[in-house]
Amino acid sequence: MSTFRHLKVLTVCAAVLAATATTTATAAATEAAAAATAPDRLARFHDQHVDWHTCALGPDDKPGQALDAAGADCADITVPLDYTDPGGRTITVAVSRLKATDTDHRVGPLLLNDGGPAGPSLHMPLTESQVMGEVADRYDLIGMDPRFVGRSTPLDCGWDLGSAFLRSAGADPAAYREEVAVARELAGRCQRAHGDVLPYVTTRNTARDMDVIRAALGAETLSYLGYSYGSYLGEVYSQLFPGRTDRMVLDGVNSPEYYNQTLLRGAEAANEGALRAWASWAAARHATYGLGATRGRVLATVEHILGAAAKEPLRIGKAYLLDEHVLPSVFIGGLGSDLDERRADLAETVSLLARAADRKPVEPSEELAGQLEFLLTGTGSAASSQMTAIICGDVAERRGVDSYWRTVEKSRERFPLAGPLAGNITPCEFWDRPVEAPTVLDNDVPALLVNATDDPRTLYAGAEAMHEQWPSSRLLTVKGARQHGLYGEYGNACVDQRVNAYLRTGRLPAHDPTCGA
Repeated sequence: MSTFRHLKVLTVCAAVLAATATTTATAAATEAAAAATAPDRLARFHDQHVDWHTCALGPDDKPGQALDAAGADCADITVPLDYTDPGGRTITVAVSRLKATDTDHRVGPLLLNDGGPAGPSLHMPLTESQVMGEVADRYDLIGMDPRFVGRSTPLDCGWDLGSAFLRSAGADPAAYREEVAVARELAGRCQRAHGDVLPYVTTRNTARDMDVIRAALGAETLSYLGYSYGSYLGEVYSQLFPGRTDRMVLDGVNSPEYYNQTLLRGAEAANEGALRAWASWAAARHATYGLGATRGRVLATVEHILGAAAKEPLRIGKAYLLDEHVLPSVFIGGLGSDLDERRADLAETVSLLARAADRKPVEPSEELAGQLEFLLTGTGSAASSQMTAIICGDVAERRGVDSYWRTVEKSRERFPLAGPLAGNITPCEFWDRPVEAPTVLDNDVPALLVNATDDPRTLYAGAEAMHEQWPSSRLLTVKGARQHGLYGEYGNACVDQRVNAYLRTGRLPAHDPTCGA
């Protein structure tokens, strides 16, 4: 979807223009003077003392121990629950910091977000410092668990599953009615458990938390690196706090036009394309995985698995029953990368599922067992609750229960795997309406946007739309890659070098650069 900039043609005489300019300048000066003298309603948060301490919470806290071993420290930043009532209830946001060591070239804080929504990011100073190399020495690398995520003030709706946004509508109206009941029940549980805070679990409030962190760190501006949903968070921050961004890298660009309560809607073709590409890869390795010697035969194996699950859930080990509502997310989850190791993981899983579809006894691999435990049990409740609360708190709207099924039926023939999942109803249909309207971007921010042309999660069209919205940005394109998340994750030296050059110098490329897959 393109973003169009509206041009206004003014045909007035020079005298009127001069008068208008004088009036505008006077108004702007008055507004700036008023802002400078206005009391800071958030002063107690901006000026708070940050109590840095070790990160490990105990002998079993491996991530905390890793942060400590690297020389990082951690803190809890106090922020308002409701920014319209800064004197009211407060919550805490957990942050980590790996301090700059190259003080002669220190840039300032670089805040990191791993996406999600609701992706914990406290660990990120460790992972990002590895790809940044010596450039990391110029920054205080700041990891943040967004509000209600990870070590921040928690939220868990007490669900017995972890897949509210990764469920498929099913094969027929009866199966879809089951999904409607699930979505309604999940929304109701969240309302009963956390109705007092749900209105404030939003991207806009997370962006406001970021600015409190900026101020508490004593910085005038923030540099920022965000992946996937994290790119949307960066966009919202730039809109709410113009002029407070320094160097921005958005990897896997989530344009606001594509951010809605059916999160994969619009990505059906990209995911089906990724499935066909994987099937060709698997066919070339039929001797290893036994899924079929041609792409068509591999796809037939996938269809057989899906059909079997629609008739009767697949038994995986003693603990798990995998039905038609959850099974498609196992496939979709394996299609986010075209790296050989990721494709091999999916092929091994599909080999196991094929045996289960033939009603043979199978034991899950360690990786699949972990995935099924997250999707099918309360283990995934907190993460899924948080993700759902953020999306619904941002963009929930009542579309009508029947509208989702009509969408699924229209897309099923072209997109048999992705269509019923991407168009399915979500708990947002039964959520209270957001207290704030979705963020509309009308700014222009210098930033480096990074996207693969065949990314099946954050579509390249969204990156192009964001680049058009921000003419001062540059779009780094990886052609021909079916990969979500590139910098430091794809092993592409061209991407890593381009991003590091920008973070090192603060200078964007003169033109939009391109890297090979």
